[in-house]
Amino acid sequence: MKAFILPFAFTFLFALLLVPIARSIAFRYQFVDQPNKRKIHKEPIPLLGGVVIFFGYMLASIIWVESLRLKLLILLSGAFIVGIGVLDDYFKTRKKDLPASPKLFVQFLVGIIVFSFGVRIEGITSIFDGQLVHFPPGLSLLVTLIWIIGLINMFNFLDGADGLATGVTLISATTLFLIAFIKVQTEMALMSVILMGVSLGFLKHNFYPAKIFMGDAGSAFLGLVLAIISIEGALKSATLLSIVMMVFVFGVPIFDTLIVLFKRYRQKKPLHMPDKNHAHHRLLNKGYSQKQAVTLIYVVSILFSIISALVLFWFIS
Repeated sequence: MKAFILPFAFTFLFALLLVPIARSIAFRYQFVDQPNKRKIHKEPIPLLGGVVIFFGYMLASIIWVESLRLKLLILLSGAFIVGIGVLDDYFKTRKKDLPASPKLFVQFLVGIIVFSFGVRIEGITSIFDGQLVHFPPGLSLLVTLIWIIGLINMFNFLDGADGLATGVTLISATTLFLIAFIKVQTEMALMSVILMGVSLGFLKHNFYPAKIFMGDAGSAFLGLVLAIISIEGALKSATLLSIVMMVFVFGVPIFDTLIVLFKRYRQKKPLHMPDKNHAHHRLLNKGYSQKQAVTLIYVVSILFSIISALVLFWFIS
């Protein structure tokens, strides 16, 4: 356990100390999220938090992650996803929206990169004889892409209230760390604890009232890293157990996204168009304060994570 303390402390302090600098730079160059009728905040908020998260995670990975393959994967895929995210955030600073097509293209490209580095869902274990049923390469690629692109967008959708996506990431990463630690997956436990540190350090500045936002660059990167950890750690050779655990680990973004997409479909709205049907919007409409709404969603996320841990302990006991 001691081996995880230093990388956690490093990324925690990196985010804690670097965010104020990023905030000053964002104000200086007017890289701020402009309020509009769909957004909760009323004042311009700096948008460079995702860059701090990326560099903090990347530096810690270079120092402590032993696998050169994983280091290069995080650097290359992260650079692409953060790059398009920063461009999307730049459009927001000008009260515009980047079209969905270039974002989806980059997400698809990133999924291909992740798959080409060997991080892929290779098959599923049969519930009848316990044997691994290998997916054909095309199916393996398709399932891997769905999971990666899905998590990237789920955490992007979730990032709509102060500290919400950051806190849920912290809870999910902690759960992934415990699962990896119990299964003696040291590399995945390390990648999870690095994510825990940078998320907690950033949360200090991002919780209500937020002094900085992570932007699309940050939320997409967090979704990407969580996807990589979950595939490499639990879903590489999926079992019923691992699938159930991951559904609960990411219960909040998964169920929130499914509900929102279903409502958009019923209302015949484009599935990619933003709206106010997310869980935090519904709680705010019911009279909860932003802090209360986010805290309540944290509690639900923690409960999902506890269920995930109980499922693991029940199967290994």
